[in-house]
Amino acid sequence: MKRRSGDETRALLLRVGMQVLLERGVSAGVQHIRLQDVLRRAGLTTGAAYRLWADQNDYQRDLAVAMVQLRLSRPTDYVRTAVEKLIAEGADGNDVIRAAAESHLRPTAADADDPAAALDSQQFLIALALRTTAHTWPELREASNERHRESIAAFAEFYALLMEAYGLRMRSPLTIEDFTEAMAALGEGFAVRMLEGIEHPRYDCGEGDEVPPGEWTLFALSVRALVDGFMTPVERA
Repeated sequence: MKRRSGDETRALLLRVGMQVLLERGVSAGVQHIRLQDVLRRAGLTTGAAYRLWADQNDYQRDLAVAMVQLRLSRPTDYVRTAVEKLIAEGADGNDVIRAAAESHLRPTAADADDPAAALDSQQFLIALALRTTAHTWPELREASNERHRESIAAFAEFYALLMEAYGLRMRSPLTIEDFTEAMAALGEGFAVRMLEGIEHPRYDCGEGDEVPPGEWTLFALSVRALVDGFMTPVERA
């Protein structure tokens, strides 16, 4: 049997560590992933690891970075899936906002009938939790910043397409990047609330209410407020 190189062994142990994190969930954290347990699961000896990392803390740092860098899908996949059909059918913008917000709020448990979606939700929440500790290691901070930059670029492109579809433009002097940054802060903030187990407020609006009728989440109403504040209809000639 061909002997693994150091890089191959490193990749294997990080992959096994990420699998353990995904199985245990957000509450585990990298500080609870013991290198000895990872080695045992990978079928390797202690020496194989300590030729690569000085100690368990070094391994946990690289594991945190690897998990933040991991993407099981493209940043906008879940929201595109939620709204593409609505947009193609010419649905009202409020319906698109509600559907997009709902897709972001989906708890992992709700995806039990879709293992791939459940795993993607789990990875997102774990990466988010790790990003809140980015100050711990410079490498983790850089990985977190890079993930943020990738997400902002992807969502800015997606929001630009939505604006074109619904005849909207940015209010001067704001930019699509400004809107995307505000949306990211809002979305990640509500995701942290999910991690804390805080129930998300919902409203059933009807006649007499000053909000468009239908079922709204607080997140969806917040997105609608951002859209109204950042954007305005394009003036037709």
